[in-house]
Amino acid sequence: MNMRHFSSRRSVVMANNGLVATSQPLAAQAGLRILMAGGNAIDAAVATAAVLNVVEPMSTGVGGDLFALTYIAKTDQLTALNGSGRAPAALSIEHLHRSGHTEMPEMGPLSITVPGTVDGWATLLDRHGSMPLSEVLKPAIDYAEHGFPVSEIIATEWQEVEALLQSTAFLINGHAPRAGEVFRNLELAGTLRAIAEGGRDAFYRGPLAETIARHVQTEGGVLSADDFAQHTSTWDTPISTNYHGVDIYECPPNGQGIVALMALNILEGIDLRSMGYSSTAYYHHILEALKLAFADGFAHIADPGKVPVPIDDMLDKDYAALRRKLIDPNRARLHTLTGLPRGGTVYLTVVDKDRNACSLINSIFYDFGSGVIVPRTGVVLHNRGALFSLDESHPNALAPGKRPYQTIIPAMAFKDGRLWSSFGVMGGHIQPQGHTQVMLNAIDFGMNSQQALDAPRVVWRFDNSVSVEAGIDNRALADLGHEVIPGNGFGGGQMIVIDPESGALLGGSDPRKDGCALGY
Repeated sequence: MNMRHFSSRRSVVMANNGLVATSQPLAAQAGLRILMAGGNAIDAAVATAAVLNVVEPMSTGVGGDLFALTYIAKTDQLTALNGSGRAPAALSIEHLHRSGHTEMPEMGPLSITVPGTVDGWATLLDRHGSMPLSEVLKPAIDYAEHGFPVSEIIATEWQEVEALLQSTAFLINGHAPRAGEVFRNLELAGTLRAIAEGGRDAFYRGPLAETIARHVQTEGGVLSADDFAQHTSTWDTPISTNYHGVDIYECPPNGQGIVALMALNILEGIDLRSMGYSSTAYYHHILEALKLAFADGFAHIADPGKVPVPIDDMLDKDYAALRRKLIDPNRARLHTLTGLPRGGTVYLTVVDKDRNACSLINSIFYDFGSGVIVPRTGVVLHNRGALFSLDESHPNALAPGKRPYQTIIPAMAFKDGRLWSSFGVMGGHIQPQGHTQVMLNAIDFGMNSQQALDAPRVVWRFDNSVSVEAGIDNRALADLGHEVIPGNGFGGGQMIVIDPESGALLGGSDPRKDGCALGY
């Protein structure tokens, strides 16, 4: 790559024994402490995720969902964990229609599905961890009980939804925390301590589940204690494609990782390198490929446990070649889908001294999720049900016990059969767009882990508008028919690369967030 075309804002963080990258420094440090105490990548990932629940509560928490890819070096085993919840047994299209809804509510009690996070944490540790849940939750409990200074970007996001938080434990004297203010959440500390002492059953069976369900029903929802008791995570086989010699893995549907893989398949047959990094033609072809991939994604992504999802057909290279022919190099295609939802999500990645790795994403979807916060528990309930369709003929149609389309997607990449990178990008439907661009940066243009994250991004907003970051020629894109609009949401990513020659860990952390990469 010609470095005159792009200069990174940060240096790569390098380490030999272990590395953690996430969106908040205290959470990254908690994961690092677990590694230094002898824990493995999975232990550290859960500890990091739990601290993020405390220090970035608008984005993640025990009231949300998670997905993870885990790689165990000793057995050369890569697995995908689906820690997403299902619709309540009493939630149906008929119920929504009787309640006066013609579309899925974006927020509120009827947007709530069963939270899968806590079972996801426990399931990861049961299969791959070396420490108990009680140990890895200690840093999160400590920060919740004793407080932490709120970091800058998180403080800004917190303040933007201040009106939603009145009469909750998430304010200080009636206002959202300002940057540098010390915030404590004793209610959440009590919930985390109960989970540490009682395991996943403390959340899914007994008083806590009953308290959460009772509050949701009081607010007008239908989530029940039995819905909690019936919840389980599932282990899946990751899906993948090969892009220019690199095998890129994502979790299968109901997640949207397949959209990134389809976009890469389409772009593989286009000589992006000859167009030049950051050229108008380069970004135009990325946007057009993403439009086609999203069209297929929205047509087919759903809960494969309830409806058939044609994964093999969607990832077929011959099919990608047919889709590629639809790209006009001189004109943007009009392709309108639903609006781009905002996202409240955290992503983290950990690689340990044995080169075990965990790529984990944890989310309550919108900032402070459904807006339903359970009193005296610190539990913010997500609104993942908002992504169901009320069209009975659609694969993603709402049904009791069904998982909705999910935006959150962790990823990994392998070179020559060896783990090369663990990475992810947060931000609703920005995520597959971010995955695509980060992989292009790293594979086609040789950027290191920090450069690949720092580089300017384009985002297609589904209504045929496009947002571009500084450094991209928006006028030239407009001349091709793209409706370029201002935008400040471009996701936030983390990335660890294992150097193929030295074996060193090379970490990058997105400057669009408060976080960092830390190693030892």
